Amino acid sequence: MGSVTPDPSKLCIGPAGWSYKDWIGPVYPPGTGIDKLLYIARFFDTIELNSSFYRVPAPSLVSSWRDRLESSPGFRFTVKVWRRFTHEEKATPGEARAFIDRFEPLISEDRLGAFLLQFPWSFRNTPENRSRLERLGRWFERVPTAVELRHGSWNTPATWELLGGANLAFCNIDQPLIGDSMPPTEQVTTESIGYIRLHGRNKRNWFRKDAGRDERYDYTYGEEELLEWRDRSLRMLERVGRLFVITNNHFMGQAVANAFQLRHLIDGKPLRIPERVRKAYPVLDSFASPSMEQGGFFDDL
Repeated sequence: MGSVTPDPSKLCIGPAGWSYKDWIGPVYPPGTGIDKLLYIARFFDTIELNSSFYRVPAPSLVSSWRDRLESSPGFRFTVKVWRRFTHEEKATPGEARAFIDRFEPLISEDRLGAFLLQFPWSFRNTPENRSRLERLGRWFERVPTAVELRHGSWNTPATWELLGGANLAFCNIDQPLIGDSMPPTEQVTTESIGYIRLHGRNKRNWFRKDAGRDERYDYTYGEEELLEWRDRSLRMLERVGRLFVITNNHFMGQAVANAFQLRHLIDGKPLRIPERVRKAYPVLDSFASPSMEQGGFFDDL
């Protein structure tokens, strides 16, 4: 791939989530009350909101996210949709409208990049599930929405046609390739957005029943692996209005380090990287900017 410089307004790279205890040390300084969301927004232009998968956030919390990012122009959330829509079969159109409306403070200020419907590996390509996707496409039609399908049975031209017809963006994923898992792809099914999620390649723990969340997502991408996704990202950027690339290998801040690496591999520029993160991941030193802010927000970060 040549030295293509993408339009920075079209490319959004950042981690999945920001509130992890194991990030204290490698990412956040211990014993301080820093605003972790604002901290991440100083260095990245997107973040994937994961808590919304487990519960619908309070209106005051959504407004707080909007207000706290006033000093970070261009920063956008992607929002993982409540599991009731993907892991249960009880959701209604009214609940979809209410869920979308809950994020109106972000939508109205152009802080909402996309919603993400993440389905489990057990969600297979069946007539019933294809109808379910079409139904969800109608329910979420007024907002940019992506769909993550982890089972390889969906890796067909008919799937891309179905999602395109439902105005749903396909979420391209990197995950351990075990059995019928969805392989890496670079599919674009809508012109408005593209979506990529990097989960890591921890084969040993991915399907192990007694493995916890941290064990499954404990993986650091090497440069050669990230170069694969740099090339896919650049090709996708030529076909979409905006591309979101989310690093979900969150354990011990690996998602933060790999997000920095991928950003540099794509645009080739030095990056502001906190000293704390550089110490935890020395590979970042080679492209870290020598000039970090001093005497203010970035002290001891």
